[in-house]
Amino acid sequence: MAAEFDTSHVKNIVLLGHAGAGKTTLAECFLYEAGLISRRGSIGEKNTTGDYHELEQERGNSIFSKLMHTRWRGYKINIIDTPGYDDFVGEVLSALRVADTGIMLLNAAMGVEVSTDVIWQYTEKFKTPMIFAVNHLDHDKADFENTVREAKQHFGNNVTVIQYPLEQGEGFHSIIDVLRMTMYVFKDVGGKPEKMPVPAEEKERADQLHKELVEAVAGNDETLMEKYFEKGELDEDEIKEGMKKAMINHDLFPLFCLSAARNMGSGRLMGFIDNVCPGAHEMPAQVSVNGETIYCDAEKPVCAFVFKAISEPHVGELSFLKVYSGTLKAGSDLTNETTGVTEKLNQLFVMEGNKRINVSELSAGDIGATLKLKNTHVNNTLHEKSVNYALAPIEFPPPNMSIAVRTVKKGEEEKLSAALHQLREEDPTLIVKVSSELKQTIIHCQGDMHLSVIKWKLQNQHKVDVLFEAPRIPYRETIRTAAEAVYRHKKQSGGAGQFGEVHMRIEPWYEGIPEPAGLNVRGRDTHELPWGGKLVFYNCIVGGAIDLRFLPSILKGVMEKMQEGPLTGSYVRDIRVAVFDGRMHPVDSNDISFKIAGLMAFKNAFQQAAPQLLEPIYMLDVLCPEAITGAVMGDLQSRRALVEGIDAERNFTRIIAKVPLAEMNDYSSSLRSLTQGRARFSMQFHEYAVVPFEIQRKLTEQYSKTAKEELVG
Repeated sequence: MAAEFDTSHVKNIVLLGHAGAGKTTLAECFLYEAGLISRRGSIGEKNTTGDYHELEQERGNSIFSKLMHTRWRGYKINIIDTPGYDDFVGEVLSALRVADTGIMLLNAAMGVEVSTDVIWQYTEKFKTPMIFAVNHLDHDKADFENTVREAKQHFGNNVTVIQYPLEQGEGFHSIIDVLRMTMYVFKDVGGKPEKMPVPAEEKERADQLHKELVEAVAGNDETLMEKYFEKGELDEDEIKEGMKKAMINHDLFPLFCLSAARNMGSGRLMGFIDNVCPGAHEMPAQVSVNGETIYCDAEKPVCAFVFKAISEPHVGELSFLKVYSGTLKAGSDLTNETTGVTEKLNQLFVMEGNKRINVSELSAGDIGATLKLKNTHVNNTLHEKSVNYALAPIEFPPPNMSIAVRTVKKGEEEKLSAALHQLREEDPTLIVKVSSELKQTIIHCQGDMHLSVIKWKLQNQHKVDVLFEAPRIPYRETIRTAAEAVYRHKKQSGGAGQFGEVHMRIEPWYEGIPEPAGLNVRGRDTHELPWGGKLVFYNCIVGGAIDLRFLPSILKGVMEKMQEGPLTGSYVRDIRVAVFDGRMHPVDSNDISFKIAGLMAFKNAFQQAAPQLLEPIYMLDVLCPEAITGAVMGDLQSRRALVEGIDAERNFTRIIAKVPLAEMNDYSSSLRSLTQGRARFSMQFHEYAVVPFEIQRKLTEQYSKTAKEELVG
């Protein structure tokens, strides 16, 4: 079927908010109000259009973003429902990248929650026009005034009340709209309300809020400000036009009232989206990475951006895209600007959750899907051959959690590798690395909930049983004192033998260290080690005791041993090595002899130089509600954390601490348990620091025991 809606009649909204705010339930209301579904599904009955995935139905919350669409008074409205937990932030970012308006749901019983604050940072980055919707006003602990107060504290005074409830709690059934100066009275079953005048006892409050709205709108538009001064008022159309401009500029955020569970207020919100919220063609034009302006115009060359990919048995393999320019038609050949490959888009779809509906074309501004493109990935731009557009990619946040994964059954390693590759294609916040250092396959993800989804997909979709275990810690080894060693390698086995003798001094290296005392320095090489730190290698040989041609072999032996330190088999760093004497044989000396002699001399000297184990220290940033700061602090102290700072941020506390990576394996699940999911954290590598003596002794003993067992085995 052809595109039903042209560019000027397509709007794209994204539903945002903390888990439990009611996003999926509101999406059901929108679909029901528009007549696309005859009965509203519910989370409890596991029959919503959005949360169709069996894992979501099992858990009772959204995990993946879902694309739906509805028709309302001549407009097509694309709706993207997003998950509310930080672990699935990639789904939120992908949706925000292509949405033209965001609806941030606030739970009237909880106020502004941590995830809401986090999501807001991304909306400011994208400059997404935003609506606030206070939901759950029928909850017995609903507090509209406090929720609005917190919203203004967190997001600024640009949060502007459009509606307020006449009553809250179980008796909630009336909303006063200060834009239209009308009261909407709902039946207990919700649906279409009765429109009534504002009650006399509410007139003063409603008038004051109406005045604040008009002043907020006029304050962002000089023309409207002049009209306001002339007339002392703005009519509804002038207010709407001013609101649209202010929303596009991120200068005004209208706030509405809802009970999504009882379908109260959703129709009015749909009407506002329809006649006030900007369409894609009214938003600032996209600019390519090369500075070219890409206008949202159906007559221009086609340019589309892939923002999401899925592969599910009941949905299929799909690439989701937004058409930023031109009219995309089924059967089109488009060039992938990143790979240079030409892709044929055989079919196009609009989505209803897990249902796909064939269409023949998508106009500029619209969002849809096509069959999975083999050589096109998330963040790729597709365009006609006549242009070379490349849109800026979505920047996904770094992971917060790492875990090692291996197969239960031997011989399924390739199957696991293929499955992880597929999951990575669908989820850009998942990073998979095969670590030669740790001898493990490491999954880097956003948290324990993210990990549980990965495990479910591996076992249920890819049919590979896996075990997760704590990743080995990438310790480093160094020394505290200087030491010298002599090693002679001598081997005779018929024919040519092997001979090499090396005299070596090793010392701890640090910036500004003076030249080696008592040695004649003939040459110096500084090597930046791939794993961090330095090796500084000195030639201090006099009298030709060792030919210069053997020095690279000695260095090679030292470097080889530095890749497996004697304490725990970890990489060695920050060492100064001086070769100052030795012996060679005119016939038997060769490169292998001096490599072995250098390796063994370094090993022996290292063991005499007070070897020291270093551990990775991360800078931890925790944002949690004030009331539970003490519990979070207590948990951090049990993890050997050093708190660097505590700052109040509105009703939250930000804790900055240095913490050893070895203590952070279960932190995601522990923090979620401590705070009922109301806190978030991020980690970034900071430095390597000395491991406490007792811990070093245990780790060294454990390594020695394992090495002996492997030798016996």
